[in-house]
Amino acid sequence: MEDATANTQFLIDNLVLNFTNEYSDEVHRRRELLLRDNLRKPVIYVGMGTCGIAAGAQQTLTAIQEYLTNNRLDADVVEVGCFGLCSAEPLMDFQMPGKARVSFQKVQAADVAPLLDECFHNQLSGSHVLGQVRNESHEYYHNLPIINDLPFIKHQKRILLYDCGEIAPASLDEYLARDGYKAFMKTILSYPPEEVCDIIARSELRGRGGGGFPTGEKWKRVRSNAADQKYLICNADESDPGAYMDRALVEGNPHRLLEGIAIAAYAIGATKAYIYIRSDYHVAVKRLKLALEQAYSFGFLGSSIGKSGFKLQIYLREGPGAFVCGEETALIKSLEGRRGVPTNKPPYPSEKGLFKKPTAVNNVETLANVPLILLHGPEWFRQIGTATSTGTKLFALTGDTLHTGLVEVPFGTTVHDIIYTIGGGLKEDKKLKAVQIGGPSGSLIPESQTDITIDYKSFDAENLIMGSGGMVVMDDTKCIVDIVKYFIDFLQKESCGKCIPCREGTNRMYKILEAITHRPVKDDTHESLSRFKGIMQLESLASVIKETSLCGLGKTAPNPVLTALKWFGEEFEEHIYERRCRANVCKDLRTFIISADRCTGCMVCLRKCPEDAIVGSALAPHFILQEKCNSCGICFDVCKFTAIDIL
Repeated sequence: MEDATANTQFLIDNLVLNFTNEYSDEVHRRRELLLRDNLRKPVIYVGMGTCGIAAGAQQTLTAIQEYLTNNRLDADVVEVGCFGLCSAEPLMDFQMPGKARVSFQKVQAADVAPLLDECFHNQLSGSHVLGQVRNESHEYYHNLPIINDLPFIKHQKRILLYDCGEIAPASLDEYLARDGYKAFMKTILSYPPEEVCDIIARSELRGRGGGGFPTGEKWKRVRSNAADQKYLICNADESDPGAYMDRALVEGNPHRLLEGIAIAAYAIGATKAYIYIRSDYHVAVKRLKLALEQAYSFGFLGSSIGKSGFKLQIYLREGPGAFVCGEETALIKSLEGRRGVPTNKPPYPSEKGLFKKPTAVNNVETLANVPLILLHGPEWFRQIGTATSTGTKLFALTGDTLHTGLVEVPFGTTVHDIIYTIGGGLKEDKKLKAVQIGGPSGSLIPESQTDITIDYKSFDAENLIMGSGGMVVMDDTKCIVDIVKYFIDFLQKESCGKCIPCREGTNRMYKILEAITHRPVKDDTHESLSRFKGIMQLESLASVIKETSLCGLGKTAPNPVLTALKWFGEEFEEHIYERRCRANVCKDLRTFIISADRCTGCMVCLRKCPEDAIVGSALAPHFILQEKCNSCGICFDVCKFTAIDIL
């Protein structure tokens, strides 16, 4: 333990506190070992992010350890975070001294022994190989692709993800070897707080949590408000379904977040900071706790950091995962131990925030950019992206693309390029129907609009929101009305209920959508009229909710409805007027017909029908009584002669 502590202190003295990058031979030697440019023994890496664990990485890790024990082999086993290509999990990398690091995809426990046999005998067959990592100081394997040249990686700009999946998140030394905490120490020893705010302002970094507010401007507002105490809050409460960018950043490199928080706190004059994270992010919470312990132990947090006089305490708080707590005033209420409901603005948190003191609220992705800007300069950051949106943006690419996972692209990249170049297009070469961008309160756009660039200005011009970065790709087997109903159901359940437009309006929108995805019980009742009136009111109702709601949840909740009506109005009309779902997803609108030509009269469907809606005799064509049919589809599933059609 003393040797490890001494080694870490050596790295701090020679790497973190040396701003010239002129190192001695001993520093270079230790740095090469930590960067694994010069190995002493084999290393096996296992992707142990949440996505990897869900795919079976824990069993893979156990199988690796058992293999080494049974074969009496000496190798380091390193747990790393998510590399980004979640559809290829579980991921296992192998590296021999002097040889290139090779990444293997979809490695289940049963695959471990044969793969490691090949690796240790230097006879790679190519099975499960994703690619080898480019490093000019290592010998490459013949006939194996370079992982950096794969379209999924090649067309990204990975500045936040560049070491995720490579660095061990539990190792402070590895972070130090990658210039970790150098930006923080340089900041507190070389720059006054006002200049740090100016540097961030010159970088034109905008908040990545959804609003896109200039980060430097927010910090300056907090700093300009006099108070005996100021706070910095890191919003890690990523509650959008399908979005996991912040979680992956924390799991892959928690020290980067802590460094960003420390710099931000110094800039605004805060001595206390909070990380608000949802409680079910178990892996992220565990790694953050360890990183905090390490940061305190080696003087990056606490009193008089680096003999600069700056002190900072960072507290970790676990929230319930409520969607509304993504709104900054609701988050602040939750941190104070009260019910997480939004409050009117102004006053803004920069004036009266946590405990009524000036407070800056930034999300994980925003803060993770800060050390890089301080390390490389605002001009370097402005060279990435566009004139109105600098840097990169993370997206969680999910849905029907061939490759899914974390994507980091420079602003200016088109949605089309993300789907088809990075994501590999759609599975089974199906046709793209829609893309949902910005989470449940985001926007639906059709394929014809995917040439739009990822840029705050271009999104504003089209009344779209980027949100935190969720991107759900849907092929033509999906029903737009059903998708919109799912999102509105989520939003009406997550509404805090404080304001009437959001509480009642989202519920009313859901009931309208629920009605048009079901067939009326009797056509001569008031139910049919209600369906027609509901769809006629839907657009105006959505507009009222958008204009009159208190917080961002209510103001953006109608977005799925409004954009779906704009681009996919014909599907709504089919559901209303023809009582038909073209994708056959809305089962209550399906009509089943038995073909007299193909029906053999086997009577299987008749016996299985729960409503006794099928009539017929043995060896003769059967018929479905539509007035009794509940559209369950059991007859369609059990028919062995494909004699039943869906209309």
